[in-house]
Amino acid sequence: MRYRGFCHSDLVCYGYIIGIVFLCWLIIGSRASIHEYKNEAFIPRFNSFFFHGGSEGLYASKVHDISKTTTSEDKPLNGKSFIRFESIVFRRTKEATNKQNEMQQKTGLVEAIIVEVKDRDKIGGSYLNSGAICCTPGLANDGSCNVGEVIISQEPDNPGWPKRIQTFFEGKNEEAKMVLQTIEINSTGMYYLYFMFCDPELRGTLISGRTVWRNPGGYLPGKMAPLMTFYGFMSLAYLVLGLLWFLRFVQYWKDIIQLHYHITAVIGLGMCEMALWYFEYANFNSTGSRPMGITIWAVTFSAVKKTLARLLLLVVSMGYGVVRPTLGGITSKVVFLGVIYFVASEALELVEHLGNINDFSGKIRLFLVLPVALLDAGFILWIFSSLSKTLEKLQIRRSMAKLELYRKFTNSLAVSVLLSVAWIGYELYFNATDPLSELWRRAWIIPAFWTLLAFLLLMVICVLWAPSHNPTRYAYSEGDDLEEEGMSLTGGVKVSGDVATKVERKDRKVSIAAADHVFGLGEDVEEDKRE
Repeated sequence: MRYRGFCHSDLVCYGYIIGIVFLCWLIIGSRASIHEYKNEAFIPRFNSFFFHGGSEGLYASKVHDISKTTTSEDKPLNGKSFIRFESIVFRRTKEATNKQNEMQQKTGLVEAIIVEVKDRDKIGGSYLNSGAICCTPGLANDGSCNVGEVIISQEPDNPGWPKRIQTFFEGKNEEAKMVLQTIEINSTGMYYLYFMFCDPELRGTLISGRTVWRNPGGYLPGKMAPLMTFYGFMSLAYLVLGLLWFLRFVQYWKDIIQLHYHITAVIGLGMCEMALWYFEYANFNSTGSRPMGITIWAVTFSAVKKTLARLLLLVVSMGYGVVRPTLGGITSKVVFLGVIYFVASEALELVEHLGNINDFSGKIRLFLVLPVALLDAGFILWIFSSLSKTLEKLQIRRSMAKLELYRKFTNSLAVSVLLSVAWIGYELYFNATDPLSELWRRAWIIPAFWTLLAFLLLMVICVLWAPSHNPTRYAYSEGDDLEEEGMSLTGGVKVSGDVATKVERKDRKVSIAAADHVFGLGEDVEEDKRE
């Protein structure tokens, strides 16, 4: 029973399901906020026009100034959390400018609103039983607000919040420059920044400039700050794994097979990747800008490591070095898939990480994510399909030690897949139930999980295929093909005397598990050695 319709085994069907789930998850994913503005337009909403200037989790300042708002840049920053407005310029249309009176001092108003997400209901007229965002003459008659301004209900326990900063156009000036100032944050939370105006004559106004957001420990956003520590620990983890692998590699260097070099390359790349991400985050945290050189290297190492890790899982599932000495005619296909995945992954990582933490438009993200998602799904399907065929070959050959090795690998891969599916479900639930990022302090564990899972899978491969003085327990030998051919001729029921004797001897020896393996696995016997 070799083929059963679309799926020729339960394992392959399982792979198709996981591939589809993984594809959907990658497409749905979303990322962070923006802090730089380059001639951005305002969006109409109800009776107002707004532009989302950014959102970020900020911790409360550990050191407080007497003045909450300051224009000085010379004061020490350590221990302070703030939002600084730098070079913010509003530019209205010439038509709107020509309508103004040159002698009039204030001919247009744009407001910057900083609000903590838990106080979002204090923006607009909801507390006045009105759906308006800007104050209307009717509401102004009650003394609740001023006409032309955004309606804000001040918090009694925290006067001055939500924060309002006003910038006026003067006379027939086409531009209005916002005063350089810094708003100190004294309460931990997710903060949103909006630029808003209520005058319909300002329709078409553009904003340019930037805002600088800082936490007490540095410039890393609240969501990203824990990742710097995480990458530091992962760098040490890869270093320890690499040291153990190197010692084992040197100890049995005469029995090294080609697969061991591939594993070594993945360990080395993972070590460099984690170290580069740590230094990239550390530099970003101290300077407020992402160093292009380190970021490009980190992104490149990450793309290469992801590619080689997937190729490693694929060739191991194909039985490379175990049931086949080479990949044969499919080598070019494997290499081609790896090259395409590297290019797609590199492009996506560069756009997401290079420069600032700006979010890019949905169409561009979909254009870049879709190829990576499709290729990842393809890898998953190919891995499960190849693993199914490899297990089938080992069962036909009755290579019991190798079969046991691959069963352990299959079980590990199955556990990782189940964990992945569960985590994808959790991530989708997390994003769906927290659209405003109120749970920002735990958001870092989502990307950290995938890095940790990749490391654990690499550890499993290192354990199962560790160098040893008995490489024939998993290495390919020429007698494997002869044995399979002999069993095929007898229909798998009877075998020749020599082969039967070897099978019996092999079955007796399989029960012996050598406990002196450095990674905790038994040294299996030489069951595939041929004369």
